[in-house]
Amino acid sequence: MSKIKAITSSYEEFLLSEDALDKLKSLIQGDVLLPTDNEYDNARKIWNGMIDKCPALIVRCTGPADVIDAIKFAREHNILVSIRGGGHNVAGNALCDDGMVIDLSKMKGIHLDLKSKTVRAQAGVTLGELDRETQMFGLSVPSGIVTTTGIAGLTLGGGFGYISRKYGLSIDNLISVDIVTAEGEFLTASETENEDLFWGLRGGGGNFGVVTSFEYRLQKIGPIVLGGMLLHPMEDAREFLRFYRDFIADVPDELTVVPILRLAPAAPFLPKDVHGKPVVGVIVLYTGVIEKGEALIAPLRQYGTPLVDGIGPKPFRALQSMLDVSAQPGWNYYVKSEFLPALSNEIIDTLVEHASKITSPLSVIAGFHLGGAISHVDEDATAYSHRKAAYSLILNTTWRDPKESEKHIQWTREFWKALQPFSIGGAYINFQSQDEGDDRVQTTYGSAKLKRLSLLKRKYDPLNFFRLNRNIKP
Repeated sequence: MSKIKAITSSYEEFLLSEDALDKLKSLIQGDVLLPTDNEYDNARKIWNGMIDKCPALIVRCTGPADVIDAIKFAREHNILVSIRGGGHNVAGNALCDDGMVIDLSKMKGIHLDLKSKTVRAQAGVTLGELDRETQMFGLSVPSGIVTTTGIAGLTLGGGFGYISRKYGLSIDNLISVDIVTAEGEFLTASETENEDLFWGLRGGGGNFGVVTSFEYRLQKIGPIVLGGMLLHPMEDAREFLRFYRDFIADVPDELTVVPILRLAPAAPFLPKDVHGKPVVGVIVLYTGVIEKGEALIAPLRQYGTPLVDGIGPKPFRALQSMLDVSAQPGWNYYVKSEFLPALSNEIIDTLVEHASKITSPLSVIAGFHLGGAISHVDEDATAYSHRKAAYSLILNTTWRDPKESEKHIQWTREFWKALQPFSIGGAYINFQSQDEGDDRVQTTYGSAKLKRLSLLKRKYDPLNFFRLNRNIKP
């Protein structure tokens, strides 16, 4: 093949010559994959099976030098670029039709410094891979709740999980990043170096460059913690959620209790007679002394007659992987999300009404329990917004058969529309699907913060080279 069809950043078709591609291949230590290569089809697959895009080329990088050369090549040829990390990317922006994918998924380096209790991890690392290294020493970075999530996208969007109420967001534990800008310049950003960029990277997503590594503070957690899942029948959902609301009203930051509504999965930690039944429940994690936690959560466990009480001492890594069974690669995912205040009776009624009509046994409605250390950080300290939200509610709609897409997406949109009157504004950028427009970027950040981000974008990426994301325009 002498030439391949490609597309410019302004979406105009052109042809890339064989000579140009050969030059790129001579520079890149990793792989440059073209549609004719055997590995191409596998390399263009991402976690969300709904996404089916065919890039002109995929550059699988091994380090910052590959990233720099790939960016310079893309600028020279004005080719559209998307950035792929190591994990999910539910909206599918990691890929682009007829453009270049800068793929970081092979960049897996992790270096722990136990003396300073810090860790540096490259952009292709997943949460499970990071936890494996850090939990060997009873340490962790506050992060997400599915082990196949990539640290890069998660962190750049903010990053929260079971220990965030105690230790803050991923970005609140971020010390520095190494980043390649749209000009191909390699920079370090921290509180003392390129401070403005560091502010924007903490919540502003992939708008300002390609982050090649992240340096985090480590927090003491585990390796054994008190946690697990508690489930009740869906017919008890209204009463249970009202009890839950009152129970968590004044709990300490060490306790996180995430309400969930779904059909019980065929998970190994659930009895077979529960599988497929509509349920309401909570996922619990207590980060303190186990005996204190058991006393604290006793009222929650004593309420009613649960179908399942799986709460107890267990490895932190086991808790982190608890929802993996519901997040398999290649399934179809459509996500809507909203930041919500404390649960009112009206919110609870809305949740139960729509959850009772759930269309897929794989879908999960989860209210990520926020507050605590997240809310103790000033709203303007980082680009991440809505620190006072009580919940980030996610409608994680999941199914296997593409023929069923319409009914599952319709259920999600109707559910999401019904939640709008209760929203405090905006949604977590990592929980937004491919059909969300500029208006969602506006509500996610608010006018003042978006203006500041736009000025930052103009400084570091004036041509909007990095545009395939929750885009902040310069």
